[in-house]
Amino acid sequence: MSTAISIIGGVGLFLLGMSVMTAGLKGLAGSGLSNAAATPLRGAFWGGVATLLVQSSSATTMTTIGLVSAGLLTFPQGLGLVFGANVGTTGTGWLIALIGASRTIDGVTLLAGYHTAYNVVGVLVLLPLIDQFTRFVERILPERTSALTRCLDPAALATPIAAVEAVRRTVARALIAVCRSLDNALQAASRGEAVRSGKDAISVPEAAEALRQAQTFMSDVSGPPESDDEQRRLTSTLHALEHASRLAEAAGEKAELTALNAGPDDVRASRLCADAMRSAVAAAREVAAPGTGDDRDTPVEGQRVAHELPGAETFDPAAAPAEQALMQLEQCAKTLDELQSAHRSATLSAVASGALTGGEAIARVDAVRRLDAFAHHAWRSAAHLVGRA
Repeated sequence: MSTAISIIGGVGLFLLGMSVMTAGLKGLAGSGLSNAAATPLRGAFWGGVATLLVQSSSATTMTTIGLVSAGLLTFPQGLGLVFGANVGTTGTGWLIALIGASRTIDGVTLLAGYHTAYNVVGVLVLLPLIDQFTRFVERILPERTSALTRCLDPAALATPIAAVEAVRRTVARALIAVCRSLDNALQAASRGEAVRSGKDAISVPEAAEALRQAQTFMSDVSGPPESDDEQRRLTSTLHALEHASRLAEAAGEKAELTALNAGPDDVRASRLCADAMRSAVAAAREVAAPGTGDDRDTPVEGQRVAHELPGAETFDPAAAPAEQALMQLEQCAKTLDELQSAHRSATLSAVASGALTGGEAIARVDAVRRLDAFAHHAWRSAAHLVGRA
């Protein structure tokens, strides 16, 4: 009886220790593991070290999956960590052989050595081929999920910082989609043309749906952030999500933009809003597919995300740093806000002089008001995304 109690107690202590160490690994992963895994070789080293510490390759692998899903790690970096976990898990066998079951070189020790050699050889063979292996996996398992919601993987929910980053990237991608669609609509209106159908026509509804999924995803996160920095990041992400949702809602309203060609101020407001949309895309682009310490973008995300979002085939914003783009976006939004107030007063006064009918004046005022709302929400969402609100 006492032996059974000892065994049960030992298993309980082991599981408790596993839980505590796994939580510590997730905290380490959120703050520094992405930098430690800047290259596959370094990732393999730290993956092995982490697995030795927590004595569980499953904990390391599941945490890595969550971080890759959220975009905190690239796919090649995640592979490096998993390879390292595959080597680190052999430490358990050595602990049993050298400390527990045997103190001599016998069958137990040889089994531990064989286990280690087998895993190390496998890692040495595959580690130099990570890029080729990545492309191979992409070919046989093509991505079928939406480019907007790809980061909202349930595996990220176990780590709050990974879940917040997943939502942050989703908001950035949705913001890019909406701003591209609005820019295309403004360009078409300036030429007196209708917005062409196709991907552009569904980009705003798709972005709005992605933002709704992001809100649901946030409600399922397990536990609050642990540090002040993580709490601030969560708050900024929620602000960005709110403004992006309002932008998508305003952009989805069925209203014509043809009134924007009626006068010089209307045309100027249209151009300011179009500039704001392009700047918002440039500011959010780094958040949508950020680098994680490696100069090479992952084939899964970095090289494709800019072209997979709706409207990408007709939109190619100039490459600009996020800070510079955000400053230009802020200037456009504030200038448009000032113009909207002056435009409203002048347009309504034109009704009294007989230059405009009441219906024409209201249509022009409403069109510029919508542009002001577009620019404002795009600015505030982008500012919160890049942490400059």
